[in-house]
Amino acid sequence: MTDLHVHTTFSDGRNTPEEVVLAAIEKGMTRLGFSDHSYTFFDEDYCMPRERIEEYRACIAGLKERYSDRIEILCGIEQDIFSAESTEGYDYVIGSVHYIHVNGEYFSVDHTEEILLDAARRHFGGDLIALTEEYWRTVAQVAERTGADIIGHLDLISKFNEGGRLFDEADPRYVAAAKAAVDKLLLTGKPFEINTGAISRGYRSAPYPAGFLQEYIRARGGRFILSSDSHAAETLMYGFKNCRV
Repeated sequence: MTDLHVHTTFSDGRNTPEEVVLAAIEKGMTRLGFSDHSYTFFDEDYCMPRERIEEYRACIAGLKERYSDRIEILCGIEQDIFSAESTEGYDYVIGSVHYIHVNGEYFSVDHTEEILLDAARRHFGGDLIALTEEYWRTVAQVAERTGADIIGHLDLISKFNEGGRLFDEADPRYVAAAKAAVDKLLLTGKPFEINTGAISRGYRSAPYPAGFLQEYIRARGGRFILSSDSHAAETLMYGFKNCRV
């Protein structure tokens, strides 16, 4: 009855923190963690504005005190690997990769598939697998660069790839790059999310990470936590009953 990956109107969520708290209590949750997106200077559309960071901390602290007899509330942050903001003072950090950085440009991997295709065309000769290899090289650094307590949506690059629409996730190059990143992250001992967010938003039929990555991580002693990556109060703990950790 815990969900630590939750977004609000402080970044790109639909509900205020208090609305989320009330929904969590109604669902019988025992622990709720807020993790709005850290500020990224090159893309301000989805993240928490720098000038609202202290307001966010104060708001969550107030809710933590107000509802302390009904639910445990934590104040976290989802720190993008390219964010320069401090993570000091948060209860925990989710380290995530939402972009690749190529030839001075930042390309979102989860905004639209058109952005991915354009990046592949302009910087990788149309080779989407080469683009994914760059993604995995970036992912390999996420724990070190963000100070993550939790590794966020490991294979976010596959968000638009339901049924292999864009690239083959069984391609030996893709598999090798993904496993190399996982091998490095396993050394940190940090847990990986089993993240149901793309299911609740209609992009995927299975959570992140893909089954072969879950099994690879488990076989090497890696740990998981369940996460809804909720952007709306009604999707807290979405699909948890169908997931294995």
